[in-house]
Amino acid sequence: MRILIFAAAMVAAAPAFGQALDVHAGRLIDPATATVLTDQRIRIVDGRIVSVAPWRASANDSAVVDWSGFTVLPGLIDLHTHLADGAIEANANDPAEPLKHSEAATILAGAAAARTELRSGFTTVRDVGVYRGLTDVALRDAIAAGQVDGPRMFVAGGYITTPGGGGEIDALAPDIPLPETFRIGVVHNASEARDRARYLLDHGADFIKLIATGAVLALGSEPGALELSPEEMQAACDEAKLRGSYCIAHAHGIEGIKAAIRAGVRTVEHASYLDAEGIAMAKAKGVWLDMDIYNGDYINDVGTRQGWPAEYLRKNIETTDVQRRGFAAAVKAGAKLTFGTDAGVYPYGLGARQFAYMVRYGMTPMQAIQSATSEAARALRLDGKVGSLAPGAFGDLVAVRGDPLKDVAVLEHVDGVIKDGRLIR
Repeated sequence: MRILIFAAAMVAAAPAFGQALDVHAGRLIDPATATVLTDQRIRIVDGRIVSVAPWRASANDSAVVDWSGFTVLPGLIDLHTHLADGAIEANANDPAEPLKHSEAATILAGAAAARTELRSGFTTVRDVGVYRGLTDVALRDAIAAGQVDGPRMFVAGGYITTPGGGGEIDALAPDIPLPETFRIGVVHNASEARDRARYLLDHGADFIKLIATGAVLALGSEPGALELSPEEMQAACDEAKLRGSYCIAHAHGIEGIKAAIRAGVRTVEHASYLDAEGIAMAKAKGVWLDMDIYNGDYINDVGTRQGWPAEYLRKNIETTDVQRRGFAAAVKAGAKLTFGTDAGVYPYGLGARQFAYMVRYGMTPMQAIQSATSEAARALRLDGKVGSLAPGAFGDLVAVRGDPLKDVAVLEHVDGVIKDGRLIR
């Protein structure tokens, strides 16, 4: 890739006040309008997009990135990652893995995961829970301060979960207590759910993650089973709303999906056993479905070869195909769908593999791109700020060879990344 007039100092730090960057895009995909423009100039000043217009050589001293041979689109958004739990990815088959790393080691591994995720084209992520409470807050803040390279993060701080539920580590003997930092969101009733939601938001969480049902990658937890009660979910959602935030729900089983929607969650994660009534409820309430339809194949392939727990593999087989059928039905019904991959279950940096699955199961390539840009931004309440080319949006761009509207899989190999007007690669 040819890059012109781009000083090394600018690569190493955020743009100085008044610093302008012109990006020459050969083809430019605008997800908000579902249009494609050619030979465009995206001007970024102080890390924000100020204009998009036909290319002409700059008359001032602005830096120029020459992506005239590439397809350019806004930075991608993944609404379901686990970057701050980066220490678990290397040995995901061990249910006790999070307990085998110090807090410092976990955060350092998270920093490495964040850098990998950013370089793969995801400039904004929602990190949807950690086992060791509040480590995600620390990682988010380090990235925001420029101390760590990574995507813009929105974090949950921990999980609101029942004792021994899908948000707890359940790999030790019953008489071995877990450290309290690993039980930061464990609740027994609605009053405690409200209290824990308040605690997490007071300590830096951006939103609240509810473990409404059992999980695939958790021992003794069945995905179809309701774990949090409707009253507990309602109490947490009421508290989040009171504080200007919102809840999301890990929910595989249909009763959990419906209870979470009734409680007022903003997005439903996984939604494996989604049915027609659940789709209709989500549409009626304006709830987004965030369905990780790629990683079932990864778990089945790699998990089988590496000898992951039989319980994990059994539950993965039970949920993978039915989830994809539900996704296809939701697309056909016109439900709101976002891009979320469960990064950390598979190696970081591979999340763009999900685009091809979304197209295979009913989306057009443009719809798949929108799910990871303009639609994800709306779910984040950042419409026009991330995943966008609008004036005032963060200066986040990615460049790829080829045309993702003809072959969406080209997004799996990103050639260039800009975040906040700073060239990452």
